[in-house]
Amino acid sequence: MSTGTARIRILAVDDHPIVREGIAALIAIQPDMILVGEASDGREAIQQFRTHRPDVTVMDLQMPEMNGLDALIAIRNEFPDAKIIMLTTYKSDAQIVRALKAGAQGYLLKNALHRELLDTIRAAYAGRKTISPEASLEIVEHATDDALTPSEVSVLRLIAAGLANKEIADQLSTTEESVKSRVRSILSKLGARDRTHATTIALKRGIIEL
Repeated sequence: MSTGTARIRILAVDDHPIVREGIAALIAIQPDMILVGEASDGREAIQQFRTHRPDVTVMDLQMPEMNGLDALIAIRNEFPDAKIIMLTTYKSDAQIVRALKAGAQGYLLKNALHRELLDTIRAAYAGRKTISPEASLEIVEHATDDALTPSEVSVLRLIAAGLANKEIADQLSTTEESVKSRVRSILSKLGARDRTHATTIALKRGIIEL
């Protein structure tokens, strides 16, 4: 590529310095890319985005202070054309779908960074969406599942917190019978044996977080 061609300006966001260093090292040897900024949490990412207006942002999903999904939403509310690639250790289908619905341009698992990051950045810059093959399989696996309703997710969060049906009913200002009905529906939709199994499945798929 000729030196006269503009380089893709990249912002790297991750709370682990070693991950940011790895991204920086990969970008440093690319003639068509330049790292313009770094951030260690979502709030800092928003500030750095405003300062540098990068072409592509590579951002971790799980971070302290403000997570990547909330930062993605905030940045795209302010800059609708922002191209953001989400990084994660987890191939949780609910998290992937939430990120894509919020406008993520790509979704990569951290174990695939060295193989897929540079192509994903170039694809995002060109306006194409890219999902890590492992993450794609996770979405496909659960594509035909019945989604939990918001009220069922609320019940599931309280189950995960260790509350009994009566306590959940009190928390949600509903009847114990209504809670039992939602629990039956949750178990059926998740293919779970019991409440504990349902919690395990929901955490693994990213439907709820502790």
